[in-house]
Amino acid sequence: MSNKRIVVIGGTAAGPKAAARAKRLDEQAEVILVQKAPELSMASCGYPYYVAGEVKGRDMLLCTPAGVVRDPAFFGGAKGITALVGTEVTAIDREARTVAWKRTATGETGELPYDKLILATGSVPKVPPIPGRGLSGVTTLSSLADADGLRAVAATSKGEAAVIVGGGLIGMETCEALVAAGMDVTVVEALPQILSFLDPELALVMEKHARSKGAKIITGIGITEILGKDGKVAGVRLADGRELPASLVVMAIGVAPNTALAKAAGLALGPTGGLVTDAHMRTSDPDIYAAGDCVEVLNRLTGKPMHAPFGDLANLEGRVAGENAVLGDMASFPGTIGSGICKVFDFAAASTGLSERRAREAGFDIVTAINASPDKPGFMGAKPVISKLIAEAGSGRILGFACVGPGDVNRQTAEMAMAILGNLTVDDVAMADLPYAPPFSLAIDHAIATAHVLQNKMRGLMRGETSVAVKARLDAGEKPFLLDVRGPKEFEEMRLGLGERLVPLGQLRKRLGELPVDKHAPIVTYCKVSMRGYEAQRVLEANGYDNVTVMEGGLVAWPYQLAQ
Repeated sequence: MSNKRIVVIGGTAAGPKAAARAKRLDEQAEVILVQKAPELSMASCGYPYYVAGEVKGRDMLLCTPAGVVRDPAFFGGAKGITALVGTEVTAIDREARTVAWKRTATGETGELPYDKLILATGSVPKVPPIPGRGLSGVTTLSSLADADGLRAVAATSKGEAAVIVGGGLIGMETCEALVAAGMDVTVVEALPQILSFLDPELALVMEKHARSKGAKIITGIGITEILGKDGKVAGVRLADGRELPASLVVMAIGVAPNTALAKAAGLALGPTGGLVTDAHMRTSDPDIYAAGDCVEVLNRLTGKPMHAPFGDLANLEGRVAGENAVLGDMASFPGTIGSGICKVFDFAAASTGLSERRAREAGFDIVTAINASPDKPGFMGAKPVISKLIAEAGSGRILGFACVGPGDVNRQTAEMAMAILGNLTVDDVAMADLPYAPPFSLAIDHAIATAHVLQNKMRGLMRGETSVAVKARLDAGEKPFLLDVRGPKEFEEMRLGLGERLVPLGQLRKRLGELPVDKHAPIVTYCKVSMRGYEAQRVLEANGYDNVTVMEGGLVAWPYQLAQ
């Protein structure tokens, strides 16, 4: 091993991981970690839960699993790494291989030479140039200081109005935190739906749930101005002229790669605005590596670059960069399939791979299926989950999966993430050998059952349509025969209320005379999750009906108001 000096810029996720990996693999290396903020290794994904009070103490966001705060003393003693906090790197001299730094508190300046440099400068929140963005009470949630401020506001603002601009991951997690604090919260999303990584069928389920918890949500319209009084926020003006009162505005419309330092140094940036790296996380300068939110990475399904600002990827990329900085380019980062998950009140929303929209945009010919079911047997405390599976039409190769609901969303999505990484097909997953016991899953796990639904569709055994498609047909004036095949008690407890006909599945064969005389007439069958709806379709087709579709996911996946 050599006496290399490795300088790492950025101390949140990728930076500390890179520094620790480098030092572990080369004890003789001098590793210096430079961080502008006063804290290190912040669990930034935990900020919304800190705001909500679920994370009781600030230090819990900075601790090791053993409860030790990751401060400069910890990095020096346990890791053998020199950590400089409150220190901003202001310039990189690539020819001299030095970085210039400045103490944020004192203004003291200096230089650090390096043999290898690792950039982990993270991301910056997107704040559009709208009037009023500088008012007191306008904030983001991108730093621990932001989280401290929002926690203080949440603790003292019960009953006051807050507007969250953006309905993505951070926006919806912040929404939950502020609703929990007793604030009157409105989420304003310029896109047609919240949680844009989901397709509409599942995004609407999440929106319905958030509304049921007291959140107000406005989609399909942006804000044009933040209104103020005496230098403080008083409200927002929407693009349609409406004004919403607010004492707090949280800007949560996404993040951009923090590449100002790299750009000034002449390093290559890609089409997403992130730093370009090769598979070894090496930038356009052979002595400089980069990792985390400041880089763009390869999407393994489309082959195109993407910005993927996720904490898990930052750690993986940092590990590769740290290893290669000391050992040479031995480790590789293969790219991402874009897996993610978030909690919104009592539901979770997760996805992996491509959504239907993104798969079509990428040029894939696809087939999809939606499935709703319990995550385990009812006698073991089952909770529902709703999933959407996307596969390539010809090969059956799985391209994407999303899952929402109060049940075990994470496990289902993790299973499908590994299926995508393994290039498995629908047929492969349909016969997957997964662990089973009643406390953990159904005998046919939800993910496998979802593959069964799509397999049936691909073989022509089932014709389905989504709840969103059914609603669109009704809104357009079409009048398909809506056939509910549940039992009478179920029907009394919950129903569409759209003129449907109740014929329980067990009576269907004897009551075909109650269906349209014209066997070409459109019929939509469904039940609670549409397992019985599928069976009804098979019965009807066997009796000559040739225009029958199943409403996939049944009433559980119906994201609109139900009659009760």
